[in-house]
Amino acid sequence: MYLYTDFDQQLVNERVAQFRDQTERYLAGKLTEDEYRPLRLQNGLYVQRYAPMLRIAVPYGLMNSKQLRKVAELAQEFDRGYAHVSTRQNIQFNWPALENVPDMLQELATVQMHAIQTSGNCIRNTTTDQYAGVVAGEIADPRPTCELIRQWSTFHPEFAFLPRKFKIAVSALEETDRAATSFHDIGVYLTRNEAGELGYKIKVGGGLGRTPIIGSMIREWLPREDLIAYLEAVLRVYNLHGRRDNKYKARIKILVKALTPAVFAEKVEAEFAHTIKTLKIDAETLKKMDEEFTPFDYQNYADEDFSELFTQHPKFKQWFNINTNAHKVAGYRIVTISLKRAGVAPGDMTTEEMNLIADLADKYTFGELRTTHEQNISLVDVPQKDLFELWQILEKNNLARAHIGFITDIICCPGGDFCSLANAKSIPISEAISRRFDDLDTIYNLGKIDLNISGCMNACGHHHVGNIGILGVDKKGAEFYQISLGGNADHDASLGDILGPSFSAEVIPDIVDEILNTYLDLRVEGEEFIETYRRVGIQPFKERAYA
Repeated sequence: MYLYTDFDQQLVNERVAQFRDQTERYLAGKLTEDEYRPLRLQNGLYVQRYAPMLRIAVPYGLMNSKQLRKVAELAQEFDRGYAHVSTRQNIQFNWPALENVPDMLQELATVQMHAIQTSGNCIRNTTTDQYAGVVAGEIADPRPTCELIRQWSTFHPEFAFLPRKFKIAVSALEETDRAATSFHDIGVYLTRNEAGELGYKIKVGGGLGRTPIIGSMIREWLPREDLIAYLEAVLRVYNLHGRRDNKYKARIKILVKALTPAVFAEKVEAEFAHTIKTLKIDAETLKKMDEEFTPFDYQNYADEDFSELFTQHPKFKQWFNINTNAHKVAGYRIVTISLKRAGVAPGDMTTEEMNLIADLADKYTFGELRTTHEQNISLVDVPQKDLFELWQILEKNNLARAHIGFITDIICCPGGDFCSLANAKSIPISEAISRRFDDLDTIYNLGKIDLNISGCMNACGHHHVGNIGILGVDKKGAEFYQISLGGNADHDASLGDILGPSFSAEVIPDIVDEILNTYLDLRVEGEEFIETYRRVGIQPFKERAYA
């Protein structure tokens, strides 16, 4: 993973000192609320319903065990003993006291962490596949590209106050997309030309929120050394032409739609003709980026035969088949730890759990872990010989639920329990669905299904792209929920169709049950939910749900 230089560390330390001074002046009444707001947003600090929320950057989801232990320490000392993994692979504290935030940031700086550009109208954390660099089939490791984007975008003076927040994702696999790349302001896709040279395809104008849009491809081939020049051109066109009079129409997706992707691409190309003259990346920089992510010293292990253990321990077999993935190095396996448990908000980890996961990363991997877009944690370099022992520890600590990718592996925003923007609570709906479908045999029979929940139209829970999406709405002061079907965040991206009028909270599990029973009645052998839905359409589901 990328390690800070002295320059990086100085930059972060100076930002902490700067924000400490700003916060002290605000608390002393020397800065008004309006003056302080942009300053705190630049440092990841939101004002939520009951307390501030501090969002910590986890660049492209990559952390080490020392960093996770520091997060656990801060959760215990300054919060309520837990932290939350977001859909942008960041980590959030929901209950810090404002006067303690500078101390928290100072402590984070000691382990090369910060909250810079995790909020505000700037370029946010770049995300990618949580299995980057270790999964077979990648065109190339996307992490050097993510790091290049991070270094270019951090403190970029021209893009510190964009019309609206700006999100970039990087995809390196043709078979699947675990980063919802099509729904980002810019989607960067690694590719190779006929000569085998590494480069990119670029999508722009994706996004969710009030106006969900799938990004449009505006360039089919971009040489690797021209990436920053091209991204700079896209941002300049957006900064110049993006709307600032209406925050609901300020995202780049609205501009691309208004101009049309073809006209937007023409404007970018015209700007690119200027940026390419000075922003071409030299070969030495690209080489240095690649070297920051060289493979670990993997041992020469053979793949294990688990047949006997599978017979003796069926639950281990389930966990192996569902919560682990193939590693590109023989004798290793990728493990995903579910943070979705009944009674716990999706994505939450307690101090004890964080310390345990950090210990497991040290004992069974190279001390590295990944936060995921789906709000889970992955240990991506586990020797197969250690899998049974690891599973036993996870099982003992309620972290071995074998349901990754199934209906109870729910993506869910904090909702009305925390967020001042939410129209309705999200966590109780997630809880009710998790308890309704608690039986693993039932969810395995249903097959892979993405269920996403958002508490408002800002779509932090990505409800638009859930195979089943649930949106909280305010109905004359009461909390109701609108359901959509058919969303998908993979390469064959689609937006969900609204089923019809909203439902009260207490009937949501029943409605989801009816939707799933309809699917079971209509599917043909081998079909997953999204395939059945695309074949039969929304009408059969609508008829059954409102019967």
